[in-house]
Amino acid sequence: MIPLLRAAHPEPAVAVTLAATGLAIGLGQTPWGAVAVAAAVFTGQLSVGWLNDVVDAERDARVGRTDKPVAVGTVSRSLVRTLVLISATAAVGLSFLSGPVAGAAHVVALMSAWAYDLRLKATPFSLVPYAVSFGLLTAFVTLGLPSPYWPPWWLVATASLLGSAAHFANVLPDLADDRRTGVVGLPHRIGPTGSRVAAALLVLAASATLVAGLPTVLGFLALGAAVIVTAVGLALGRRPGSRATFHAMLVVAVLDAAVLVAG
Repeated sequence: MIPLLRAAHPEPAVAVTLAATGLAIGLGQTPWGAVAVAAAVFTGQLSVGWLNDVVDAERDARVGRTDKPVAVGTVSRSLVRTLVLISATAAVGLSFLSGPVAGAAHVVALMSAWAYDLRLKATPFSLVPYAVSFGLLTAFVTLGLPSPYWPPWWLVATASLLGSAAHFANVLPDLADDRRTGVVGLPHRIGPTGSRVAAALLVLAASATLVAGLPTVLGFLALGAAVIVTAVGLALGRRPGSRATFHAMLVVAVLDAAVLVAG
């Protein structure tokens, strides 16, 4: 069970689910509606994580990625493929519990994420699925409320910027291995230093955009905390193989979600 969970990338799956569910609760979603949001987002994130490891299994094995259960054979590829289909089907079905328009928004967000796994990660457009999927996640939440509405620009922008920052931070430890196996996305093209700078600027821009939309004392405190967390993550992330920068992005995402709930 543990290897299966590891193959699903549990940290971002849980962080994204908590952020989306917290946002839904903060915006007045019913208890049942919040459960529906959590179930749809979590199963969707599982499908994205499992698909990523199935698609990358050959490449991960080639570069000796011992942290990848599918690549080392701890988990069979056929089982994970089956889990991808089950979780993806469940995510699509659960999405429409929030209504047809909200469900459609989440399905498009998932399709964007799956497209990243299947092809776009190795292109100059690798950033696009992150920006699109995270931005649409806010639409999924607001369009599924008892009184649905399209999210304000600053909310969509905050989520898209956070997702984009996560993309640069997530691939930092794997830049060299990815290049050796032919995966050359946008972070690989601008290099490790450029990716660190991009991740930092994007995550701080996300927090600043949130404060622009919700100019509260808590928002400004969260912006200060984001600066500190990002700086620490970047410093620790310089160690070989460290994912501290990516984890810092997740912490900032949860902080921003907390500000939204409180606001």
